[in-house]
Amino acid sequence: MRKAIAIVNTEKPESRRIASEIRSELLAKNVSCDIYTFDGISDSNPFDACDFVITLGGDGTVLYAARNCSRAGIPIFPINLGEFGFIAGIQPGDWKAPLSAFLDGALRTSERMMLSARVERNGSVVFSCDALNDAVISGSGIARIVHLSISFDGVSFGSYKADGIIMATPTGSTAYAAAAGGPILAPDLDAFVLAPICAFSLSNRPIVLPSTGIMAITVEPMRHESAIITLDGQEVFPLKEGDTVYIEKAPRSALLIGCETDVVYTALRSKLNWSGAPVVSDAGGSNA
Repeated sequence: MRKAIAIVNTEKPESRRIASEIRSELLAKNVSCDIYTFDGISDSNPFDACDFVITLGGDGTVLYAARNCSRAGIPIFPINLGEFGFIAGIQPGDWKAPLSAFLDGALRTSERMMLSARVERNGSVVFSCDALNDAVISGSGIARIVHLSISFDGVSFGSYKADGIIMATPTGSTAYAAAAGGPILAPDLDAFVLAPICAFSLSNRPIVLPSTGIMAITVEPMRHESAIITLDGQEVFPLKEGDTVYIEKAPRSALLIGCETDVVYTALRSKLNWSGAPVVSDAGGSNA
């Protein structure tokens, strides 16, 4: 490892201070470190010439890095400065030991499945993008209901009228898909979650699908042309009637450092208060 890039989320005041400390630590180990600022949305990809990336922000900062680093096989060292930390598992006060372990080759790198989405219009690909969390097709503006025809590996799932649909990876199953009522998957599984958003019919339910298949979603005629596809909540592309969105497993996985599966389970327990059954004290009497 000879060069790193630290992504500083400008909304996190402590990120610049920690980035400066990390840079000094890396320079002492003969590893150069450039600092790149990230404001939540960016079209830049400054990572091609680096050996690894350090993110200083929340899960959204990791998502941005993953979309740009996965196909080049660049690992990501995510320090959590956000609220939940389902992806970023390294805490801001504990980065030195895992960073040294990674540089020494003693820290495992986890692979997280990503999805790849492309939009075809009149026989041509007009947009493509990878995502670590999810691809969301939804309405925009006042008229939010979209009409979508969905099939998986050529098998029709029928017509969906809804505020939209979410196609999520296991990593993304804890995000928007969970809020829409979808199941939470273990992060090391190879599968998709298809979750409708406020479907017009109660028969449209979330479903878990194998990652070996291809989802085809066609935009049917609508009252207003206001559909969009959003990747990881950060990349947005407007859709038109007749467009078909194809979603499949991406060719490369995101490489995350210090993000074992227990990070997700710990976040679910500590952030979402998954505590199991109530604890009844035995003091002064027997339990009922």
